[in-house]
Amino acid sequence: MQRILLFCILTLSILTVSAQQKFTVSGYVKDAANGEGLPGANVFVKENLTGVTTNTYGFYSLTLPAGNYTLVSSFISFKSFSQSIELNKNITLNIELQKADQDIKEVIISDDKSREKIESSQMSSITLTIEEIKKLPAFMGEVDILKTITLLPGVQSSGEGNTGFYVRGGGPDQNLILLDGAPVYNASHLFGFFSVFNGDAIKSVELIKGGMPAQYGGRLSSVLDISMKEGNNKKYEVDGGLGLIASRLTVQGPIVKNKVSFIVSGRRTYADLLVKPFTRKGSPLRNSGYYFYDVNAKINWIVGPKDRIFLSGYFGRDKFSFRNQEGSFNAGIAWGNATATLRWNHLFSSKLFSNVTLIFTDYNFGFDGSQSEFNFRLGTGVRDYGVKMDINYYPTPKHTVRIGAEYTNHRYTPSNITFAGSIGDILPPEPIRMHTNEAAIYIGDDWEINKIFRINAGVRASYFAFTGPFTRYEKNENGQTVDTTVYNPWQKIADYFRAEPRFSFRAKAHENIAIKASYTQNYQYTQLVSRATVSLPLDVWLPSTDLTKPQFSQQVAVGYFHNFLNGMVEASVEGYYKDMRNLVEFADGSDPAQAINDNIDHTLVQGRGESYGMELFVKKAKGKWQGWVGYTLAWTNRIFPELNNGNIFPAKYDRRHDLSIVATYDLNYRWQFGGIFVYASGNTLTMPSQLYFYQNELVTEFGDRNAYRFPAYHRLDLSVTYVTSKPEKKFKSSLTMSVYNVYSRQNPYFIYYDREGNLADGTFQLKAKQVSLFPVIPALTWNFKY
Repeated sequence: MQRILLFCILTLSILTVSAQQKFTVSGYVKDAANGEGLPGANVFVKENLTGVTTNTYGFYSLTLPAGNYTLVSSFISFKSFSQSIELNKNITLNIELQKADQDIKEVIISDDKSREKIESSQMSSITLTIEEIKKLPAFMGEVDILKTITLLPGVQSSGEGNTGFYVRGGGPDQNLILLDGAPVYNASHLFGFFSVFNGDAIKSVELIKGGMPAQYGGRLSSVLDISMKEGNNKKYEVDGGLGLIASRLTVQGPIVKNKVSFIVSGRRTYADLLVKPFTRKGSPLRNSGYYFYDVNAKINWIVGPKDRIFLSGYFGRDKFSFRNQEGSFNAGIAWGNATATLRWNHLFSSKLFSNVTLIFTDYNFGFDGSQSEFNFRLGTGVRDYGVKMDINYYPTPKHTVRIGAEYTNHRYTPSNITFAGSIGDILPPEPIRMHTNEAAIYIGDDWEINKIFRINAGVRASYFAFTGPFTRYEKNENGQTVDTTVYNPWQKIADYFRAEPRFSFRAKAHENIAIKASYTQNYQYTQLVSRATVSLPLDVWLPSTDLTKPQFSQQVAVGYFHNFLNGMVEASVEGYYKDMRNLVEFADGSDPAQAINDNIDHTLVQGRGESYGMELFVKKAKGKWQGWVGYTLAWTNRIFPELNNGNIFPAKYDRRHDLSIVATYDLNYRWQFGGIFVYASGNTLTMPSQLYFYQNELVTEFGDRNAYRFPAYHRLDLSVTYVTSKPEKKFKSSLTMSVYNVYSRQNPYFIYYDREGNLADGTFQLKAKQVSLFPVIPALTWNFKY
């Protein structure tokens, strides 16, 4: 009897363990055409719809009770994958998805892409593929990621012909721009008219403007995470384009098929080469010119089933030269970025994914001038060396835990002046360099509590130290230098330790309706100081110091998300409030040029800011007609005790209304059309309030800071693409005709003041005059792919 009872107990225990036993199916979801990972793809089982999405590298991990299932994977513009599996042990299953035909593609988009906005706890986030971006009209035929970003609600452009952008009241330096994980400090070519990102080398773009997850930090306003293509590991491809001002060429393919691949993409303008033959001999422009170029490269090595290595890099330069044959003055300006990242993916187990990244980034600006026997150089820049480790843990389909740590060594060069020649006893000042160390750890959990509620909670702890070598110039109350303090290398001058909680929440009111909320705190230990209203290469990056405290923000956002017509239309309304502290501006009357043998942070003041508003977004992502409407109603204010008599004033990028209408139409295989219309309230500016003569000198007194506005900005762009090749041909080509500013609106670029008449006869006037950049500009681009 005892033996029978013991046998029953053991049998029941074994059955209980078996019933509770769980196994994991994991692997990568890839594009069958080129072997690239597909981030954000859905993987689920058909029986109970339990599922996950792939991470940045296309990896998924799904843990379920033992049993038989039908595993399904889907992704935008791809055919769904389905396979029966018997889950009685851990399984590795790599999935390759085939590109969908047009009719199937429309269904997949409605079922896949629109559901993400409802299911995810992330809000204030938009992902764009490079295919979507390339359909839109492009300025002078050059596809521009940053200009496309400004068409989204909550994102404002810096102005006509500029790639800088402002997110929810923050400055352009408050956006963390990442290229394969490396920060990019200056994202523009041609003094801001084009971005540094070559669309042919880019895979996807994600913008996060609120509810920032804990793995991101160092900026207050947004994250723009740009991923480069990995390179086709199945076959060789060559594609490129010829435009009116630039050409580009991309080559990619396998080094070892299905194991090692590469991609190299280059671009160069040639306006300087086209202009020279038409410039008369003896003209100062004959030997002057401007051009930019950039190169992207990447190697992807699948070492084994558990290890992958990526090596990627970017190098770009702008060069302007002025050579006066008759005179004695020559000048050259060069600036640009260089980035490199080495990443190692490793699977510790089917539930534990890790990524280690080594990061290098360098930005520098240099102005070289010479006159007679005197030569000089002015330089500024920033250089980073960093390392980062990220771990993704997938204990169950309802939890995704992210843990990580990072460290960055920054070296800032706000001013570096050298000269040579016959200048007497004048000695060049010592280069100004500032050294800092920044570290952070984070943890976050994306937890689906049940079918209705989901949260993403995390915290980021950051540490920042300003260290030597450094010379601090001590000032008295009159601004005179009275003493200096010299700090040795690695000697701590000031440090800051801060905690940054992050929280976002989703509640599903219906299968197609979700309500979301988020709260984030962010600290920023670097800032871009400038007197200009647009981002220029001569702006100076500076770190937080013992005098300049870290910038801080906290943002609250709530949103309503609704899918209509079986996912054909997705709509959202978000409201936000952002409080910002320790913002940085130049003091009134300060002159950064006087910071030679001084500290530039003596010319800075700090204050507070706030931004609040509402964003409306409606997008149609199915059918021949696709596009979106984005509208922002916003207020952005500043208050600095030392500025504007301590009174509140609007920020220079405060805009009440911002509207974007984007549409594309696929008529058939050969013809595609695109259109963009934008309208925005004018930027603010400070105008003179009084003019009078004092001791025969004209004195101008200015009114309240940013109390006036430019005229409203609006513009219409159109494009048409004609595919010249047949679908079955290996060599494919197309012609794109685009027209920028169709009705030639004279939008303001800046305003200057001109004196007219004379005082003697009483006709003297000081008139404000507007300068506009671009009338209607047509462009023609030939694109090809083999």
